[in-house]
Amino acid sequence: MSQSKPIEVPHTLLRTLHRIQEQRTDLNGAIGRVPRQIKAAEALVTTAKAAVDAAKEELKKARLNADEKQLQLQSREAHVEQLQAKLNTAGSNKEFNLLKDQIAADVQANSVQSDEILETLEQIDVLGEKLSAAEAELEQQEKQCSQRVAEIHEKQERLNENLAKVNEQLATAEAELPASVKSDYLRLTASRGDEALAPLATDSCGGCYQTLTTQTINRLQLSQLTHCPNCNAILYMPEDLRVR
Repeated sequence: MSQSKPIEVPHTLLRTLHRIQEQRTDLNGAIGRVPRQIKAAEALVTTAKAAVDAAKEELKKARLNADEKQLQLQSREAHVEQLQAKLNTAGSNKEFNLLKDQIAADVQANSVQSDEILETLEQIDVLGEKLSAAEAELEQQEKQCSQRVAEIHEKQERLNENLAKVNEQLATAEAELPASVKSDYLRLTASRGDEALAPLATDSCGGCYQTLTTQTINRLQLSQLTHCPNCNAILYMPEDLRVR
């Protein structure tokens, strides 16, 4: 019973296919990173916007606090005026002294309140500067993000153009494969990409580093289609390899 003739595939072709497959993998990887790169650029803008929003909220609270203290001061000052009016019409020394003590207490409280208002107004000035700085940072981040995203899109276009060229080169090289090999090759590359092929590394598979038998290496030296018995990659001889 005759044995089927071994299928021969030139090592030069397999080397070319592996090189192009690796280029294709690298390009697809770079293209796949584009959305993450854009997201990273936009994240800086998001952080800057959050800082602006926080600064605005902080300034708003400080202004509301100042307004509230101003109202409290005005109310207490009006109360002091009312007490002073009553002081002039006090019917007894006891009432006079009570009114006087109350006026003194309110005046002291007003003094403290005035100091607190001044501190709050100073804080508002500081917070206003903080907001201005945050808004300037946001403007800068938005500008840089716009530039960065534009650069990423330009790079993406170049990557897509290069990928189209690589795919053309790959199709041309794959057309040289024997028909009996091509379906197996396409199945492997569809699932494993460039890892579907591997060079011989001295006496091992360059993909999984499994040591190969002498018989396997001999078949490979004869340009016979050879798969790694461990990872099933299609093996080929690299140009610079010296087999012991």
